[in-house]
Amino acid sequence: MRRYKIAVIPGDGVGPEVVSETVRLLSEVGFNAEYIYINGGLKYYERTGKTIEDGALDVIREADATLKGPIATPIGPGTFTSVNVFLRKNLDLYANVRPFKSWRGISIRNDIDLVIIRENIEGLYSGIELNIGDLALALKVTTRSETARICRFAFNYARRSGRRKVTVVHKANILKEADGLFRQVFYEVSRDYPELECDEVIVDAAAYKLVKRPYEFDVLVTPNLYGDILSDLVAGLIGSLGLCGSAQIGDRYAVFEPIHGAAWKYAGKGVANPIGEVIAAILMLKWLAEKRQDKSVYALANSIECAVRRVVEEKRILTPDLGGNASTRKVIDEIIAELKSK
Repeated sequence: MRRYKIAVIPGDGVGPEVVSETVRLLSEVGFNAEYIYINGGLKYYERTGKTIEDGALDVIREADATLKGPIATPIGPGTFTSVNVFLRKNLDLYANVRPFKSWRGISIRNDIDLVIIRENIEGLYSGIELNIGDLALALKVTTRSETARICRFAFNYARRSGRRKVTVVHKANILKEADGLFRQVFYEVSRDYPELECDEVIVDAAAYKLVKRPYEFDVLVTPNLYGDILSDLVAGLIGSLGLCGSAQIGDRYAVFEPIHGAAWKYAGKGVANPIGEVIAAILMLKWLAEKRQDKSVYALANSIECAVRRVVEEKRILTPDLGGNASTRKVIDEIIAELKSK
């Protein structure tokens, strides 16, 4: 195994806890890496007046990948721009990949195995807003080029992962121009992938069907806001936001993180669920393995994934969000023990 350089952003709330435990796991089970830490987030801003430390982008660009904890963003006007949006735009992380799979004995439904691929730069998260007296405007941006890029990413992901179908989520019956273009480009791109099924669903119907018949979906590609909201809905069906990780991917760089927020009420108590961060690390290892053609890293990712499943589903070592009483550290200890025993 080659030696990797990993940028690490611990983040806010429970972030430093779940990140440090995940790094400990990776180190204990043989992932050969140097970790370079970057300060950023709400607490860092309160101390320094900066949302992320100077030179952070240079560190990330020089690293092989970035592992990140949740970062809090203040609500409402007059506050700073999201660090997540800053990273996405400056690193061109146009694809947000969020896989979901049922956990036996924990999930509300046992028939979920799908991936939400969310456009990560445009839409209503473009950050183009105006406030004129009593009028507030937010501009939803949809371009042909970015839509084609995310749709092609989704089809390539499905092809590479052995999946059968890609579904576009939209609201083109109301947003006829913006979502109409997203839908149109999706079908144009689909012609290059004749072996894959493609279909569409309106976003509110998608929410209903994800609850009632999630087995109908395989890969979903969505504009920015819809993917953000639907991801939390599916996480609820899975059992907890704490069980879900994500990848933000561009052509050159990638950042990996859990999908949950800072969870301030659990911060410092040692009971935060680390699984979402571990899943993010697994996605990072698989991305590195593909990028660097490193079979040993791919094998390590699969081993960690299997160990996590055994610890959660069979040993029932669960944190309080899942009804258990295990600490963050105890969960990681069990995963490490499981890996070493095998």
